[in-house]
Amino acid sequence: MKMFVVYSVTGRLRYIGHLDLMRAMQRALRRSGLPVRYSQGYNPHILLSLAAPLPVGMEGLREVMEVPFEGSVSESEFVARLNAALPPLIRCLGARAVDDSHPAPMALLGAAVYRVEPQESAGQLFEALPAMLSRDSLPALKKSKRGMVEVDLRPLIYNAFVRDGSLKALLALAEAGTCKPELFMKALSEQAGLEAPAPFRCVREALYTASFAPLEEA
Repeated sequence: MKMFVVYSVTGRLRYIGHLDLMRAMQRALRRSGLPVRYSQGYNPHILLSLAAPLPVGMEGLREVMEVPFEGSVSESEFVARLNAALPPLIRCLGARAVDDSHPAPMALLGAAVYRVEPQESAGQLFEALPAMLSRDSLPALKKSKRGMVEVDLRPLIYNAFVRDGSLKALLALAEAGTCKPELFMKALSEQAGLEAPAPFRCVREALYTASFAPLEEA
């Protein structure tokens, strides 16, 4: 069996990198005494996988990871024992037991919802949003393993709107294509006629499948 685990990373711990977050989770799972599954070989390690790296500096409110385990443990016990071993700014919010044959969260991931809070020129950006969304294409340069390549962001922006003084954006987050919040805000800043991309704060609020179902329920 394995657990689909929902967790949050907030406060100052949003500044730790992906590998450090993985190590923190592994240490907490070891301390918890939960019957998690280890790899075989000379240096056994816990076989956990995170659905998507959380960018440094960004809070994640409903992140998803997969933790294979041996033996028997209830979902509520898993949550309680993991939280007792985690630092206060990383919380386990829920867990769901699934069969080993269930696809990994990384394979199911298709999109994410971000709350974007512009730190400058918010009015101009909000006014420019409908015009940007009405465009057929949004050419942009994106860094890849082959260097800078041109991509069309428009198919990767599924929805965006203004709510409570911030932007909500549903953006592609998949192997087939990803629109990072930085690229979204750069395109919106250009649409608004700003000379440089507006600075912003960003929170990843939830992860979704390619069919826009909550990843934690997939």
